[in-house]
Amino acid sequence: MNVIKTPIEGLLVIEPQVFHDARGYFCETYNEQRYREAGITAQFVQDNQSCSSYGVVRGLHFQRPPYTQAKLVSCTVGKVLDVAVDLRHDSPTYGKWYAVELSAENHRQFFIPRGFAHGFSVLSETAVFTYKCDNLYHPEADGGLLLSDPELNIDWQVPAEKRILSEKDQKHPLLKDLQVIF
Repeated sequence: MNVIKTPIEGLLVIEPQVFHDARGYFCETYNEQRYREAGITAQFVQDNQSCSSYGVVRGLHFQRPPYTQAKLVSCTVGKVLDVAVDLRHDSPTYGKWYAVELSAENHRQFFIPRGFAHGFSVLSETAVFTYKCDNLYHPEADGGLLLSDPELNIDWQVPAEKRILSEKDQKHPLLKDLQVIF
């Protein structure tokens, strides 16, 4: 597997080795030893999956301390733009974001450590998105950032008038108003 470091410390793009033949393909999507060697020491305890149509934007979500989560995410059907925003106050990249295209074709994964907000936009007709999390979900610790925050200025690659958002995601605070310390 190929591990690509991003400009934001801790965020990693993983390209698994994919073996193609007449039957299709095979790839290893997780191997604890190999991921540890790559610096991913999270012990995953919960897997999630979502299915969404074109224009859906989910995020920017996080779990408040002490229930923060690291995530290993991928798109197994379709294509998404996946985004992580650094919320670690002691980080030189606090408030900065990084995006990567994840798709069934490129098989990429994105490792997002604790202390980040996370979201994605669906760029294909449909997308199936998977998450491995290193902490269980706690509804009382649910938090988020407004995905259209002008300070972040994220290009979701979906026109604003075509975005499909949950009611909750339309009401998250701006980064400047966030009162969570990671």
